[in-house]
Amino acid sequence: MTQTRQHEDESPRPAARSRTAVLAERIPIRRIILVTLGILITVGVLLGSWKTLTLSEGRISGAGWRDFLVFGVALGSIYALIALGYSLVYGILLMINFAHGEVFMMGAFASYYVAQSLDTAGLLESSPVLSILILLLVATAASMAVAVLLERVAYRPLRNAPRLVPLITAIGASLFLQYTAASFFGGNSKGYPDIPALEGTWTILGIPIAKTLAITIVAAALMMVGLTQFISRTTTGRAMRAVAEDKEIASLMGINVNRVIVTTFAVGGFLAGVAGVMFALVFGLVQYNMGFIPGIKAFTAAVLGGIGSVTGAAIGGLILGLVESVAPVLLLAGIHVPAPNQLRDVVAFSILVLILIFRPGGIMGSDQPERG
Repeated sequence: MTQTRQHEDESPRPAARSRTAVLAERIPIRRIILVTLGILITVGVLLGSWKTLTLSEGRISGAGWRDFLVFGVALGSIYALIALGYSLVYGILLMINFAHGEVFMMGAFASYYVAQSLDTAGLLESSPVLSILILLLVATAASMAVAVLLERVAYRPLRNAPRLVPLITAIGASLFLQYTAASFFGGNSKGYPDIPALEGTWTILGIPIAKTLAITIVAAALMMVGLTQFISRTTTGRAMRAVAEDKEIASLMGINVNRVIVTTFAVGGFLAGVAGVMFALVFGLVQYNMGFIPGIKAFTAAVLGGIGSVTGAAIGGLILGLVESVAPVLLLAGIHVPAPNQLRDVVAFSILVLILIFRPGGIMGSDQPERG
């Protein structure tokens, strides 16, 4: 008995934990950092806004803020159309198609060359409605073809590979399409032909809105409504939702998974083609790398709304466009930052970082773990 007690006394005991380690576990350090960061951001936004709105000289008029808001909605509509492609593909394949910006670019370039031919023939002036429909048809066809080709050549062989492999492939495909476009179309930006019927403004509800911005907003709204109806009411849309839930069970139920995935890429390409024409009409140019920055911003919009959510992508795009248009002037003009609009990209990517910190699931996303 004595020997047994001696052995028990000599058995190793867990080392006493330091007081610092215990306090570190009890105090939610991460939450404290996030709350502090949130307070600092809120104070900075309020202070910058107050200084801008109370400027004694160079104060922006109400009409100026209205123009910022209208442009922000139009820009957000373009981002939303591109972001829908990201969300559709992610919802089914759980991958980020970083080449989607180049799908958008290819559609814009296809419409540019057709617009030049129509301009030479005088159709842009004599038949503007028909010309715009032709441009949309060509752009969507080109973008759909590129998107389907990407899926068939680059992504389908890697469907069962680790998720990092398709991601790297998507980045490689993006660069390949960029520099292929530079080789064929040239590295300089090209001015998009003007459509005389779209010059000037329309007065809507007493608000003068540039015709190109109004058409962009209307076109994006129609595409979003159409996509929602397509997903919820058609057989193909229901098949897409079934594949998004579980590809194996959908296949056992007789759904052709490959066909559904190709359709998803085609729909995303269609929306990107529409966005390409709208972008070219609003900004008046096309360039081989024009898809990179809008593509990354559309990805930011998709993350903001909740990647994989169609509604979230639309909401995220509109919010990002509004913030990108209004925030640089609202926050920086009051502290006399020169040319604050040049910092729009900083604002957009700051939003991406903050969303990933505070709410990685996005506005419409959930905090549940992803499907394996």
